[in-house]
Amino acid sequence: MTKHIRLKGLYAITDQALTPPSQLQLKVEQALKGGARIIQYRDKSGDRIKRLQEARLIKQLCDAFNATLLINDDVELCLEAEAHGVHLGRDDTDILTARQQLAAHHIIGATCHGEPDAAWQAIEQGADYVAFGRFYPSKTKPNAKPADLSLIEPVLKRLPVPAVAIGGITLDNAASLVAAGFSMLAVVHSLFGHEDTLLRSQAFSQLFKA
Repeated sequence: MTKHIRLKGLYAITDQALTPPSQLQLKVEQALKGGARIIQYRDKSGDRIKRLQEARLIKQLCDAFNATLLINDDVELCLEAEAHGVHLGRDDTDILTARQQLAAHHIIGATCHGEPDAAWQAIEQGADYVAFGRFYPSKTKPNAKPADLSLIEPVLKRLPVPAVAIGGITLDNAASLVAAGFSMLAVVHSLFGHEDTLLRSQAFSQLFKA
């Protein structure tokens, strides 16, 4: 499936604190130069104009690097910014509703925490990829329930769609997740929380070339 070709590699997630407006363009561009293949724009503020401007800016950057832009939980913003798709959490817009609003080429990702059954259900509803985690202590969501890699790994081999690992992923623990069968690694702090975003992006991206 064509959409699945876009869903492999470093999956960088923006953060209001780590990628503020003054640094957003620079840090996202560094991540893309380093090899990030997917950027998720995540901004929970209520500033609609700011969010649209930033999403459009990232879309231009993604187009320049032939990368994929996904919007966190906002189908309308996805359409307005002409993004490639959305990522939906368990408490966000449901997949069936999002699929009705989006075109066939749009990508829909779904959070499944550590629950294989939730992944199968999401796929049945039209998800193009599923997300499992957290696998390690997360600074972004410190209270998130841990996921058991030994439970998830056998499922990855049977899934008909790509899967992304999320939660506390660093350069020290990322290789084991790629080896387990994850097509993507979602990274926030270990990428954007440091000055050497470019070098870190290169290091994460290299894991998929090994």
